[in-house]
Amino acid sequence: MFLASVFIAYFLLLLMISRLTAGKVSSNDTFYRAERRSPWWAVAFGMLGASLSGVTFVSVPGMVRTTEMTYLQMCLGFILGYALVAFVLLPVYYRLGVTSIYTYLQHRFGRTGYHTGASFFLLSKFVGAAVRLFLVCSILQQLVFDPLGVPFGLSALILLSLIWLYTRRGGIATIVWTDCLQTIVLLVALLLIIRAFLHAEGWTLQQAVCQIADSPMSRVFVWDDWSSRQAFWKQFLSGAFIVVVMTGLDQDMMQKNLTCRTLRDSQKNMLVNGILYFPVNLLFLALGVWMYLYASHHGIVLPAKGDEVLPSLVVGGYLGQSVLWIFALGISAAAFSSADSAMTALTTCVCIDLMERPDDKRLRQCVHLAVVVAVFLFILVFRVVNSTSVIDAVYTIASYTYGPLLGLFAVGLFAKRCQPRAAWIPVVCVVSPIACYLLSRLAQDCWGYHFGYEILLLNGVLTAFGLWLSSRHFPATYF
Repeated sequence: MFLASVFIAYFLLLLMISRLTAGKVSSNDTFYRAERRSPWWAVAFGMLGASLSGVTFVSVPGMVRTTEMTYLQMCLGFILGYALVAFVLLPVYYRLGVTSIYTYLQHRFGRTGYHTGASFFLLSKFVGAAVRLFLVCSILQQLVFDPLGVPFGLSALILLSLIWLYTRRGGIATIVWTDCLQTIVLLVALLLIIRAFLHAEGWTLQQAVCQIADSPMSRVFVWDDWSSRQAFWKQFLSGAFIVVVMTGLDQDMMQKNLTCRTLRDSQKNMLVNGILYFPVNLLFLALGVWMYLYASHHGIVLPAKGDEVLPSLVVGGYLGQSVLWIFALGISAAAFSSADSAMTALTTCVCIDLMERPDDKRLRQCVHLAVVVAVFLFILVFRVVNSTSVIDAVYTIASYTYGPLLGLFAVGLFAKRCQPRAAWIPVVCVVSPIACYLLSRLAQDCWGYHFGYEILLLNGVLTAFGLWLSSRHFPATYF
């Protein structure tokens, strides 16, 4: 009952922030762009929590059993990716003064390319947000709702309704500040859980670091097996391009960046966010090593799925009741931080890009509610079919659905002599992911090569090549 009370108090705090940031009149400009008045440091700090999400909180520590600490190779690639977004994509968006980044595609390719890109974002973000929320709903079900006798469907509906309540008026203006609060809660929860493991083992910080160094799970770099999904250049380049597509070509993440006052502020935000991402993920991976060592020392049988390891240790009471409360609050903050902006971005994309009615406040409110309902239904379906690591599922989905966006923007920015024929744009963008899937199966069956997240690069290249083949070629024109 105490945990439920903490959860309610936390939500009330979010609702109070919403009232303060939305103002007396909830305008579309406030909802979509925060009137372009957000301080860059607030956006950077809040984006850190949104990027991490509940998936990172439970999946990254659980990864070390099978992939050691090789995820850091991707995190190094993330830094390069954030720099590319800051100096290649942000100047374009600020020059055009866009609210939705897919407006660029209308300038470059016309309405067909515009709607195609926006549709792929809707598919990508909808599935990714629902998958992340599914994981967090499952954990909170164990921690909060099962003791109260609340079924999973109702608990998921409650969580989504809470998110809708504090985002429906202020939109992105509210999210910039609630994300800051949620990032603080998430990081404090992480540090307190680490402290609990170290205290339980009687380690000083220096001893704990030595434990990681001596563990076979501490391997970071894979140089000797190029067919492995964890090979360095696969992970590094995949990390860079995952950031380009899942941040730079993603309305969810860029909508926050575009609330900064100037391009320079937005670039500072992007670079700081990219640098912070590495040490925070290092802490999550370190937590993973320590929790597996703790379980080994105490003879604890852990679940087979990595996503379930940390929750099982916390819920099992091995670290005490206070850690259970900390974990529940941290995972709640992670859930709200990633889901609130995703739903706002989906609403923005539908109203501005697909329906092209940016000034219709009533439509915005109806779409925002419809997004919540759709995510709820998807979570119920995903609960039945999910069978893999959630973070792996998120990146695998992104590799196929964001590839066409990567190809569209690449041709738009770097092949200025090419103007793809409108009728071929959606065809190419649909065929490329299918071809990538077939090629990945062929490579595995015939040559034993396992594609990792680098399938995203192949997807983008095939899309760009298909658009180039379908193009009429003109003298260079700058858009």
